[in-house]
Amino acid sequence: QVQVVESGGGLVQAGESLGLSCTVSGLTDDENAMGWFRQAPGKEREGVACVSWSGRSTYYADSTKGRFTISRDNAKNTLYLQIDSLKPEDTAVYYCAIDDTGPYDYCSATETDYNYWGQGTQVTVSS
Repeated sequence: QVQVVESGGGLVQAGESLGLSCTVSGLTDDENAMGWFRQAPGKEREGVACVSWSGRSTYYADSTKGRFTISRDNAKNTLYLQIDSLKPEDTAVYYCAIDDTGPYDYCSATETDYNYWGQGTQVTVSS
């Protein structure tokens, strides 16, 4: 059984930084793409960033470029998201997702391409 567990959310002030982690267990395929999505109150879930298995390919939403950094440690089956210069509009539930069909050097920003999801971690940014 695949388990995806996010951690690191919390309440922070605008301008501060926050690091999220996602630990995955139970995967049988060695190669996969991993991504972060978020859903703000009253809005649809959106792709934030993703990274390929190799780590060489990444994607960032326009709203996160320059402030968000995605990375992964395959030996630890862990995905990370470093968020700097947080803004109130970053307030959302952040979800980690796995695309276990993801090729070696590609990750998708499309939600429907991901087949395993965590429960989410809340990030709240106060102004």
